[in-house]
Amino acid sequence: MNLSPKKQAFVDACRAAGLASPAKRSDLVAVANDLGMKYAPAWIVQNTDLRAGRGLFTVPGLDDTIGEQNAEAFDRAMERDKTVPAATSAPKGNPAPVAELSAIRGMTAGGASLVPDTLKTYVPWGHHDTVETVIRSRMFAPMYVTGLSGNGKTTMVQQACARLNRECFRVNITSATDEDDLLGGFRLINGETVWQDGPVVTAMRRGAVLLLDEIDLGTHMMMCLQSVLEGKGIYLKKINEWVQPADGFTIFATANTKGKGSDDGRFAGTNIMNEAMLDRFDWTLEQEYAPKGTEKKILLKKMKSLGHEDKDFATSLTDWADTIRKAFREGIVDEIITTRRLENICKAFAIFKCRETAINMALARFDDDTATAFRDFYAKMDDTIDTSVNIEDLEDDAILDLSTTYSQKDEVKVRGARWDENARKWTITVDIWSRDRDYWNTYTPMPRG
Repeated sequence: MNLSPKKQAFVDACRAAGLASPAKRSDLVAVANDLGMKYAPAWIVQNTDLRAGRGLFTVPGLDDTIGEQNAEAFDRAMERDKTVPAATSAPKGNPAPVAELSAIRGMTAGGASLVPDTLKTYVPWGHHDTVETVIRSRMFAPMYVTGLSGNGKTTMVQQACARLNRECFRVNITSATDEDDLLGGFRLINGETVWQDGPVVTAMRRGAVLLLDEIDLGTHMMMCLQSVLEGKGIYLKKINEWVQPADGFTIFATANTKGKGSDDGRFAGTNIMNEAMLDRFDWTLEQEYAPKGTEKKILLKKMKSLGHEDKDFATSLTDWADTIRKAFREGIVDEIITTRRLENICKAFAIFKCRETAINMALARFDDDTATAFRDFYAKMDDTIDTSVNIEDLEDDAILDLSTTYSQKDEVKVRGARWDENARKWTITVDIWSRDRDYWNTYTPMPRG
């Protein structure tokens, strides 16, 4: 058998561990772990010629069932097929990790780490310490994190993982998510049908943190995770393999509701979740929006990262959002300003260098009445915002107040002005103003209201 030194080293380790060929995938993984590798080598488990049955693989060199010709043919195929990442170089004496194809390989680029990047703009607050403590404990403790949109639920879990150098598998749940998406299934790879682990199984094998994002959008097809949520492992019936979670594996789920659906229609598509599934989460964390002081720190860090910092603007934004949220809780308004939207305002501000433009761009997603009300409210808090109204944008019958002296009353009256007893002012309509703008502009016409 003509094997490379690295392949031969793995075969020798299998022999020393007492393995016989064919060997179980789990036994191959155990040997790989002892050698400092995260997964069983791809040159064995991804070679269809070496598959001896469900979850069983022939190891070249342990017996004579696979000859040199097949091994060399596979090496040539590996050279042609660059979709399977080659083993990366490693210091002498340390086996190089071999990337294994998986259902999420497009996201991980093969064997790349899924430890989230550390965000320089992140400010720990709220339940961050709780989440970090649970992850650090390496105990299985599934948690359900709920709260309104855009308040940092997902970011909190990811940044806790980043600080602890833990891999985080984020799976975005939709109404179409099913067992095949979560646990894995058979995929067509290079003309061959090959089993591929799903993100849930991969996270279990790697002892990673599994983040089920927007879990309340899922349907009854999520029930395939029942045993996973119990921390007992899962049986993959399609390949007849039992997968036991590795040390450190745990689950976080985020949602805008507590799994009881959305009565007000704000979170369309959310479902009433199965009580048996909800009960398998150890704890529920309710995430509010950050306090004003914390949110201001978040915005200042965001502004600084974008190269356009404005402390007064950050203060005005957090005061504005906080007041709107209070009005929302009291049922006065139907919309809310999220932390995510405030960060978007900071981005627009860095690009256009104009507070008013940034505010208007952020409010464009709301209906006209809400956008106007929110903008006008912000303008009262920030004297840099132009609150003047363009007369040309008003209806023809809109009323304009004139600034006149007593001696001018007859002159304006003959041209169409009318006296308003309640307001104690001479007035005209926009229609009258439009017929002789130069003349009426000498009386500084101001829109009523």
